[in-house]
Amino acid sequence: MDAIVEWVDARDRLPESGWPVSVAATGRYPDGEQFWLVLASVFHASHRDEDGTEHRDCFVDSDGVVRLPFGRPCDEPVTHWAYPPALPGRSQHAVLGDEAVAAVATVLH
Repeated sequence: MDAIVEWVDARDRLPESGWPVSVAATGRYPDGEQFWLVLASVFHASHRDEDGTEHRDCFVDSDGVVRLPFGRPCDEPVTHWAYPPALPGRSQHAVLGDEAVAAVATVLH
């Protein structure tokens, strides 16, 4: 199955708050080598860390690491982001409740 994903420059546009996205982030390892990698995150218009620090328009991964859009001060800024591809056989990215059970059954048969 092929999936088309549109990568968006984080300097041009940001995703909807609360949505899971893939992000391309760049940074440097302690030895100075530069990296660029893709990881799963959730975009938040407003996010408060466990220590109470508030961040605006940020990407937060499953480990709680906050990354900011490229151009803002951050050790690993996000250069691009993408919504996940649509679910197999559907045009949506998420289906909930009983509709999810039916959708999974349909694509697995």
